[in-house]
Amino acid sequence: MTEPTEVTLTVNGDRRTIRVEPRRTLADALREDCGLTGTHLGCEHGVCGACTILLDGNPVRSCLMFAMQADGVELRTVEGLAQGGKLHPLQQAFWDHHGLQCGFCTPGFLMLAAGILEQYPDIGEAELREALSANLCRCTGYQNILKAVLAAAAEMRQ
Repeated sequence: MTEPTEVTLTVNGDRRTIRVEPRRTLADALREDCGLTGTHLGCEHGVCGACTILLDGNPVRSCLMFAMQADGVELRTVEGLAQGGKLHPLQQAFWDHHGLQCGFCTPGFLMLAAGILEQYPDIGEAELREALSANLCRCTGYQNILKAVLAAAAEMRQ
């Protein structure tokens, strides 16, 4: 077994120093070492997108990264979306447009959508539909997720 190594993560604006074995995934470190359980683990193969977070503003699958790879970068999880008790426009739109059912995939979709809309605020519906297809949902059929993200995009542009 390899000795744990100290890693400094900046998550949702907070610097955290944790000790992890080199093989520990970023998803596991966020959940178990940082207590940020909003990052869900679904397939642990990078297919479902439930573990999606933002790394320096880009959506990534945290189950496919080692925690050590995140040393010194900016991470944002679903816990970092709401500000001062006020829901992020994406969170509000998911609520208003019924973009979730069981909720398991929701954090991954929220973070994927946040990354997309922050980089491409004027993204078209067809491009957004394609981008959102990177994550899997077994409950909603995607239509309400798409409606929610389009509504949030309009709100965020104002």
